[in-house]
Amino acid sequence: MYIYAGEALARYGFGEGHPLGPDRFYAFWNAFQSSDLTARVTIHEPVQGQEVDALLFHTADYVQRVHNLSDIGTGMLDSDTPVIPGIFSIALTVVGTVLDAVDQIMHGHTSQAFVPIAGLHHASRNSSAGFCVFNDCGIAIEALRQRYAVKRVLYIDIDAHHADGVFYAFENDPDLFFIDTHEDGRYLYPGTGAATETGKEPACGSKLNIPLPPGATDALFFSNWSRMTDFMAQHPPEFVIMQCGADSLAGDPITHLQLTSEVHFRTAKMIADYAHKHCKGRVLALGGGGYNHDNIANAWVESIRGLVSTHPDDSQK
Repeated sequence: MYIYAGEALARYGFGEGHPLGPDRFYAFWNAFQSSDLTARVTIHEPVQGQEVDALLFHTADYVQRVHNLSDIGTGMLDSDTPVIPGIFSIALTVVGTVLDAVDQIMHGHTSQAFVPIAGLHHASRNSSAGFCVFNDCGIAIEALRQRYAVKRVLYIDIDAHHADGVFYAFENDPDLFFIDTHEDGRYLYPGTGAATETGKEPACGSKLNIPLPPGATDALFFSNWSRMTDFMAQHPPEFVIMQCGADSLAGDPITHLQLTSEVHFRTAKMIADYAHKHCKGRVLALGGGGYNHDNIANAWVESIRGLVSTHPDDSQK
C-alpha cells in the first residue's frame, strides 16, 4: 500500500482558527508513525498537479477564477471557503497527488493507496463549496475514464457530510456506482442525500444514499451493512474510491453522529475484500473531513489497518 505524506499536502487549509487547517495532516501523521502499520506501507511524496488535471472535472471558467483569486490572495471562493495566497497551486497539489495514486494503482505498482488530505467532495464542476476548492474525487473518476478507459467505478463515502459534488456531477451516469452514509441533510450541510435520491435515468438505481439521524451510533450504521453489500454485489466495478471522512465519529465539533473508528476499520476491510474479488484489489482511499484531531488520527489509521489486513504483501509490490 502507498501512503502519500508531506508538507505540500499539509498546506491545504485555510489558516489557524479555520476548521480545516494545516494541523489536520500532522494529527494523522504523528499517530500513524506511532502505529504498528509503518512496515506494511510505502511512503510517497506529494505530487504537484497541473491546470489540465483540474480541467478533467471542472469548467475552464471556474479553474481560471481560482487562479485569479489565488494571485490576489484574498477574498472568498464561496461563503465557507476563503482565498489564501497560493491556494491554486496548493489545491492542485491535492489533485496531482490523487492522480499519481491513481496512476500507481493502474500501472500495477500497488493495488491500494491512501491520500490523507484529499476527498474534497463538495466542489461542483463550476464552483467551490464547503472548504473544497477542487473536487479530487470527481477528478479521479474522470481520469479513470479519460486516461485509463475504466468505465465502472464504485465511490463509497462515510464522511458525515453528503458528497453532493460527486453525486450531482454523476447523477445521470449509470456506471458511477455511489454509496454514501451521512448525517441526514435536514440537520447538516449540505442538506442533500435523501434516500430517495437514487440517480436519474438512465442511472436510476445506481446510487445509494443512507442518511443517518443525529446521534446515530455504530449499531445503526451496521444495521445498514447488508444494504451496502447487496448494492455492491449488484454493481461490480473496475476500481473503488473510498472517502474516509473522520467527522462521522463522536466528538466532532461541527457534526452530530456518534460513530467510532470501528466503522472505518470494518468498512475499509470489507472494501478491500470486495475489491480483491472484483477489481484486482484496486482501492484509492481519501481522508475526507474531520475536525477533531483524535478522531482524524483514529479514523484514518484504522482505515489503513482495514485495507492492509487483506493484502499483507501489498507494500512489496
